[in-house]
Amino acid sequence: MKLPTLKPFRENPEARRLALIFAIVYFAQGMWYLPNLPITFLLKDTFDLSAAQTATFFAITVIPWLIKPVYGLISDFVLLFGQRRKSYFLLTSGLAALMGMILTTMESYSYWSIAIFYTLMGLGLAFTDVLTDALMVENGQRLGLTGPFQAIQWAAISLASILVGIGGGWLAQHKPLFVTFLIATCFPVITLTMAIFMIREPRVQFEQRQFHETWAAIRTAIGSRTLWIVAGFIFFYNFSPSFGPALLYYATDRLHFSKIFLGTLDSLTYASGIIGTAVYFAFSKSFPFRRLIHFAIAAGVIATLAYIGYRDEVSAVVLSLVFGGIAMFIQLAFLDLAARACPKQVEATFFALLMSIYNGSVQLSQITGGWLYDQLGFTRLILISASFTALCWLFVPFLKLDELDAARIEEVLISDNSAGS
Repeated sequence: MKLPTLKPFRENPEARRLALIFAIVYFAQGMWYLPNLPITFLLKDTFDLSAAQTATFFAITVIPWLIKPVYGLISDFVLLFGQRRKSYFLLTSGLAALMGMILTTMESYSYWSIAIFYTLMGLGLAFTDVLTDALMVENGQRLGLTGPFQAIQWAAISLASILVGIGGGWLAQHKPLFVTFLIATCFPVITLTMAIFMIREPRVQFEQRQFHETWAAIRTAIGSRTLWIVAGFIFFYNFSPSFGPALLYYATDRLHFSKIFLGTLDSLTYASGIIGTAVYFAFSKSFPFRRLIHFAIAAGVIATLAYIGYRDEVSAVVLSLVFGGIAMFIQLAFLDLAARACPKQVEATFFALLMSIYNGSVQLSQITGGWLYDQLGFTRLILISASFTALCWLFVPFLKLDELDAARIEEVLISDNSAGS
């Protein structure tokens, strides 16, 4: 089945404005990770924590990303100053900026002081992310642009991550931690400014009928077999015990890579990821989901096994360049699948739910990966991870991908006809 091609932004000013909003928010969100590498070395070298303990610390900091459905429910049900999105956007961006300033002005850092305020900073960013994704799903489904919109979002976060990789390594090597927090704090301020001038949302009055319709949509979605199968598939694929801190510990303790070189590797990975987003943007409309998902699983297995050859600086650079783009393509395929599976009218709640499952499975996989690395070593960790990824093929027959493809074709055709009229 051949999907129609689409040139989404050439003649659609609304799509261009939304794409710019998504790019700005995701770039700012990507810069939140700037302190991660300096924090990791603080935990490793100063606090003498193991790989599993370090992974557990970062699992604490992403707790706000695991309860994203709560933010979706609040935004879908409760108007703030007559708005569902913009007012919350201003509030949550401001919270992230305030927590960043507290971290910047601390005289000394402890495990729990960083954990608490960095987590609260993440809370502001996670809520902002839910609001952005709600706008993306609402408008992306209407315009038939969920895939291209997400490609733009993740190209922006990949660009930020290139700077995070290079900058995080250099800052970890040369600057105190408060400087890193200061730089990271600038970006919620940018998001706050953008929201004031670019997000357009009319004020409305609370209506009992709309409340009941939203609640009915939630009950229908809860009973959707397809939605929960998609959720299980996303969890299982990303739970595959991954590297995370385990790879960093292996690279520093066994291969003796420097902090700056590790940061450079991260930047190369995300630079390659931008190519992956461009490929997905160009071709996601030309292939059915079934082919995309089968490719994602196969590529995930091959990419994981390839890390058996992660032995020196040359192999590290090659693997970062080759598989950074593939990993991003895989990620976008799953995010696009999640967006297409979301029920209408409660997009914020259920896309947030799927992304919480995504984030939770990633963190659980990193904790599990850290424990397996400590117990079994790097090579066995790779083999276990690849095996879990391969088992995801068992889920594919239950995903009803042909139905999602049919709905996507219909929405693309409607969008094209509307643009031409």
